[in-house]
Amino acid sequence: MQGGGCTTDTGEVANAGEIAQWVGRSAKRILIAVVGGLLVVAGLVFLVLPGPGVLLIIAGLAVLASEFAWAASALVLAKRKAGDAGSVVKRSLWRRGGSSMPPDGRAP
Repeated sequence: MQGGGCTTDTGEVANAGEIAQWVGRSAKRILIAVVGGLLVVAGLVFLVLPGPGVLLIIAGLAVLASEFAWAASALVLAKRKAGDAGSVVKRSLWRRGGSSMPPDGRAP
């Protein structure tokens, strides 16, 4: 076993250039994971505190979706749930008389 070097998938010792390339490729992915994760965590905090919780969660998932497939699936689900919630609020406001237009946008 050779000391001081990293090995590749083939068992060869990687040189400094290969290590630098790997770090460069991984740095973008790590940065996206950190920024997206922070946005999602901030959104979860703002679900309890006053603030744009759902918007931050969706923004965080959008950032994560640029690099991770699982986040793209979660983003689609989050957008659908947010749209459903918005529709419920619109119907509720219209029934109470908070709007002169029905939820479908047609005049009564």
